[in-house]
Amino acid sequence: MKRRAFLASLAAATAVPRLSWADAGSPAYLAAAQEPSGAHALYGLSATGERLFSQPMPARGHAATAHPTRPEAVAFARRPGTFALVIDCVTGATTARLTPPEGRQFNGHGAYSLDGAVLYTSEVVAEGSAGRIGIWDAARGYARLGEFASNGIGPHEIRRLPGSDDLVIANGGIETDPSDRTPLNLDRMRPNLSYLSPEGAVLEVVELPEMAQNSIRHLALKSDGLVAFAMQWQGDLAEPVPLLGLHRRGGAVVLADPKDSEMFAMKGYAGSVAFAPGGGEVAITSPRGGRIQAYSFEGTPLWSVARADVCGLGPCAEGGFVATDGQGAVMRVRAGVLEPLSAAPLAWDNHLVAL
Repeated sequence: MKRRAFLASLAAATAVPRLSWADAGSPAYLAAAQEPSGAHALYGLSATGERLFSQPMPARGHAATAHPTRPEAVAFARRPGTFALVIDCVTGATTARLTPPEGRQFNGHGAYSLDGAVLYTSEVVAEGSAGRIGIWDAARGYARLGEFASNGIGPHEIRRLPGSDDLVIANGGIETDPSDRTPLNLDRMRPNLSYLSPEGAVLEVVELPEMAQNSIRHLALKSDGLVAFAMQWQGDLAEPVPLLGLHRRGGAVVLADPKDSEMFAMKGYAGSVAFAPGGGEVAITSPRGGRIQAYSFEGTPLWSVARADVCGLGPCAEGGFVATDGQGAVMRVRAGVLEPLSAAPLAWDNHLVAL
């Protein structure tokens, strides 16, 4: 009897249809924004910039990460943050609120394991900014399982390598005051790009000692494992430095130098990075410089376009990129030409997260 009851309950459970991202309107992107009232929310956007859903956030957001199979997202507070919201993108409900352990702060980004059972979060020890990667049980209510070192100071974006559970971490190298983000170690920075196993073992490390004040911040990945990393220069702005690097495990770093006419256009700050689908383009944005710059995978500058306060950037399924700005615009960008898709009374935040 017990066996028959168990099999019946198992059959009933497996007969319940599982919700998918199609049930949430098949969003193409996630983005945080500030609303006219001053409130903050996470939005789901279609491929053409249509707002499909929104979920209030208690304070300014930064980036989000999407579960690989179920319509669930985690929205992170702007660093140094103390909350991350797990959002059911079908119902709009907040199903869990994550808080880092005492003495820790979230740093705005996270990534799921390949099967979606584990969430990894970018964190710092508030005093000293030592990097930590938090481990959360996404299969069982997001209980915290533990943490391991990020192999650097001030980790920011964290991504999972395609087809693997290995992680790549952008360790920014900046120690900050835990209360107001004032940099404390600009004269002794050591940013790095670290490849780690899901248990935290160091697999490979990339450093740029000749540009130690170039903080590695944001990441984009191609399906073949090519990593693009965007940097933010903490040195003299009169000194031109590349803000985009490309790397493949086991290979050499490619640094992308802009054209002479664009050398200072980004004002030392790259806010987001993305690969275009197909072809061979990778681009970075600068809200400070009001620029989008695109490069080949060999680091050759291809084109640039001016747009005030542009920062969010993601791949466009029809080719090129989709970008967002602080005035509420969503735009398609191809070959240096901006094409408006939608506009809203919102201030889009730094990132446009492609699903």
